[in-house]
Amino acid sequence: MKTRTGINFTHFLSIAEGSNLNLDEWSNILHLSKRTMQRYKKENRSFSPPQSEIILQVVLIFQKGHDVFGSEIKFNNWINTDNLSFGGSKPKDLLENTFGIRMIEDELIRIEHGLFI
Repeated sequence: MKTRTGINFTHFLSIAEGSNLNLDEWSNILHLSKRTMQRYKKENRSFSPPQSEIILQVVLIFQKGHDVFGSEIKFNNWINTDNLSFGGSKPKDLLENTFGIRMIEDELIRIEHGLFI
C-alpha cells in the first residue's frame, strides 16, 4: 500500500495529472515549500505516509468530481468558484487537510443526490 511506504515523485506526477493542480498548488496542499517540491522532483523522493494519504484523497476528490459533474471542465469551474456551502471559500482552498477534503466529498455526494442546501 503506497500510503505506508510513501508515493515517489514520479508516481505522484502520474496519478496527480488528472487533478488540474499545478506544483505550486500541490506544495500548498502538502505544506511543502516550492523548493522542497523541486528537490523531491529532482531526487524522485517519496512523500511521507501522511502526505501520500492526502495526495490519494485529493486525487479521489477530483475523480469523484468529474463523475458527479460529468465533465472535467464543469468540475474545475465548481472547485475554483466561491461557494456559499464553504463560507464563501473556493472548494479548492479546502484541500489542505483531511477535514476540508471530507467537506468537499460530502458536498459532492449531496450534489450527486440532488440535495442542495
